[in-house]
Amino acid sequence: MESIPDHRRHGPADVEFPPPGGPWEPLALNGRLVGWAERAGLGLARRSVELGQQLADDHRAYLLTRLGHKLRSAVLALRESARQAAFGRPELLEAVFEQAQEVGRRAAAVEAAAIQPKDGARGVVLGAVFNLALPHADRNLPSEAVVLGSEPALVEAFSRTQEWMGGQRLSVAAELVGTWWKVSVGASGPRKPLPVPEMGEPLIRLIVETHLDGWFDASHEDRADFYLPAQQPR
Repeated sequence: MESIPDHRRHGPADVEFPPPGGPWEPLALNGRLVGWAERAGLGLARRSVELGQQLADDHRAYLLTRLGHKLRSAVLALRESARQAAFGRPELLEAVFEQAQEVGRRAAAVEAAAIQPKDGARGVVLGAVFNLALPHADRNLPSEAVVLGSEPALVEAFSRTQEWMGGQRLSVAAELVGTWWKVSVGASGPRKPLPVPEMGEPLIRLIVETHLDGWFDASHEDRADFYLPAQQPR
């Protein structure tokens, strides 16, 4: 959720979690919560959907523009180093290799922001996700922690969290909060700035909130909180 016009973020999007400063009435469309207002109405709910989609589209477009710019810069640097290495500067070959890896990382970030997951949402065991994304993290996960989402998107989001938090030792804990699994990823020290800041919190937020219908809270210095839809028991 994002307030208009001051753009304060709030989450998760749930009738059990109204934003501060109420009283508010929930805006629902086709059984889905789409916003909050002082007084509910069908027209306002439809307008809320339009505004929400516009905000999401604007965020994606801005992020893709920034990531694309950083990718082009890396490609130009790689091209120049390769040219010099080919014409009498063989000591630059190591730099060419490192720059080629950086081009790959930035291209992967552009792909993650641009492509919607093809597989539909299904029940995914969080423990299996962390086996792939955060294999060395200290875990405190209930065995019944199953979220509803895309497994590749979940792995992408948590893998990028490791990089965003500086590659240090992480701890992971999960608790059921209403109809959400709140997953807290804590770090042993302060976060280190990434060479490309957009590959950190902005990209993780896009994946979690657009691809996974969740809520990403990065307001704490020593941890990040993910609210992910819980799979309801049958």
